[in-house]
Amino acid sequence: MSRMKFLNTEIDNLNMDEAVEAIDELINKRENSYVVTPNVDHILRLEDDKEFAEIYKNASLRLTDGMPLVWISKMKHTPIKEKVSGSDMFPRVCELAAKKGYSVFLLGAAEGVAAKAAENLQNKYHGLKIAGTYSPSFGFEKKEDEVNKIITMINETKPDVLAVGLGSPKQEKFIYKYKDKLNVPVSLAIGASIDFEAGNKKRAPRFMQKAGLEWLYRLCKEPRRMFMRNLMSVRIVKVIFKYK
Repeated sequence: MSRMKFLNTEIDNLNMDEAVEAIDELINKRENSYVVTPNVDHILRLEDDKEFAEIYKNASLRLTDGMPLVWISKMKHTPIKEKVSGSDMFPRVCELAAKKGYSVFLLGAAEGVAAKAAENLQNKYHGLKIAGTYSPSFGFEKKEDEVNKIITMINETKPDVLAVGLGSPKQEKFIYKYKDKLNVPVSLAIGASIDFEAGNKKRAPRFMQKAGLEWLYRLCKEPRRMFMRNLMSVRIVKVIFKYK
């Protein structure tokens, strides 16, 4: 596995096929592993959030989510092979699961969305086993009863893959906090992927994704939320120089 130093973290420099193969290996190891997908927001958070930094330090795989990081890597003459975003990687893992008989549990999104995503994925990938789905209530992470219910539900269904779409950093912190209680070989932090697979949200057109303009599409769709997020991302310039 090709792990390399990148800014304030390390990256597994893999293309999509290699990443899916690595996840397959983790599933077969049957150890409570988890995968994170660093993007510009994550790099900035790593500067100030010690818990988030600990999560990254112990992650089994760190796959590059976002063309800006690929561009930065080329500028620093340590090129990352390919963008491997959670939204692109998750369907490929479902395809792998369908072929090999693995089961997948979907945790996240609004009520009913995870179930719709499961239905669509099973129509897309014949034979895919969905161990279960659950759309938690707002603020569930502070409700011990609901957290315990989720852990019990997941463990009883015995999935090979747990796909957690709660938004960052909530999804990464949930996975890390309860990884030793969850008997799951691999947990994936997948952001809005459940919404995408359910058809609840649309991704940018393919040409915008390839050009690294997915952020612009999301800015047009969610201007208020994404404006502040993109404004904060200007801080990445300082981080680039800090770790030159």
